[in-house]
Amino acid sequence: MLRIPINERPHWPQLANEVGFKFHTINGERYWDERAYYQFSLAQIENDLEAPTEEIHQMCLEVVDRVVRDEQLLTKFAIPKAYWQWIYDSWQRKDPSLYSRLDFAYDGTGPAKLYENNADTPTSLYETGYWQWLWLEEQVDAGLLPKRTDQFNGLQEALIRRFATIERQVSGAYGLHNRLLVHFASCKDTEEDRGTVQYLEDCAREAGIVPKFIYVEDIGLNAKGQFVDLDGVNIEHIFKLYPWEFMFRETYGEALLTSKTQYIEPPWKSVLSNKALLPMLWRYFPNHPNLLPAFFEGEVLPDASHGWIKKPIFSREGANIAHVNGDKEAVLSVGPYGEEGYILQKAHYLPQFGQNHTLIGSWLVDGVAAGISIREDHSAITQDSSRYLPHVIID
Repeated sequence: MLRIPINERPHWPQLANEVGFKFHTINGERYWDERAYYQFSLAQIENDLEAPTEEIHQMCLEVVDRVVRDEQLLTKFAIPKAYWQWIYDSWQRKDPSLYSRLDFAYDGTGPAKLYENNADTPTSLYETGYWQWLWLEEQVDAGLLPKRTDQFNGLQEALIRRFATIERQVSGAYGLHNRLLVHFASCKDTEEDRGTVQYLEDCAREAGIVPKFIYVEDIGLNAKGQFVDLDGVNIEHIFKLYPWEFMFRETYGEALLTSKTQYIEPPWKSVLSNKALLPMLWRYFPNHPNLLPAFFEGEVLPDASHGWIKKPIFSREGANIAHVNGDKEAVLSVGPYGEEGYILQKAHYLPQFGQNHTLIGSWLVDGVAAGISIREDHSAITQDSSRYLPHVIID
């Protein structure tokens, strides 16, 4: 695994704006950065990232199956009791899931170590599935990369296939004769989220679905207790880029249980998108080479000499992280999370390439590894503004 400098395309900002990649710069700083790329061998991709990604995903599903049946565990996951049966029913029905992303620390030499599972609302889809592939094609055509250069990136095709499968399943179950209408939602005032959802709309459209966008803030509730859009159309199926832990605590939370709306991602994904997953994985699969020891705060730790990373059960974008060593705690990042409790994960810092701390996101669509994304930062904590760099496979 190498980080290799390369000339950037002089026209890329104009091209990005033309094709809808409007969040390539965040707060005046580069988000997309093509002044370098990461190079892997095929063996590194297949053996160290692809295979473990699919294995860990199956392990995560086993955790879900245990958690949804256990009230003590659901309490540990800080999921409100009112939703326990609803989540269990969603799991029993096998409500279809679309995608997720596992975040790994990996330097090309040892087992990739799982940091967390972004199973509900992961972003950076567009730049992974489309934009970095376009970069690869243009750099090969320009002679800056060998013609044999490849990329681990079947994400876009996998998303389209998965949407097509969901369309067939839903239409068959409901006896629909017209094309399936699916609403797509994200919050206002976040260009990255809107771009992510727009990309998913395009993939759904390719799969034969009719997408209709609505901002989360504009979703209404009619007199019959059904969620509706601004035109008064019932929202029967929706992809929502809005976390379940937020939805459970909204004023409309009770309506989730009585409305007929079906969700992508489904309610059972609330178990996977929760940091409590990490100690449960270690409990059921101890000493797995791709896992870091993890425990709920307050549990007896086997060894405190090497240090631990303290993470809130619910948190986003690297917020509220601390390093714990014995009775000493050093805050690494601040934020609004932590009320529901914390987990402790063995300290295992991201590898550094020069001054860059590098995180690998490994994507899954319907349980199958579909590609990787790479983020780097001068800080050891990956945040929403951390740079995104492309990657290649060269043997």
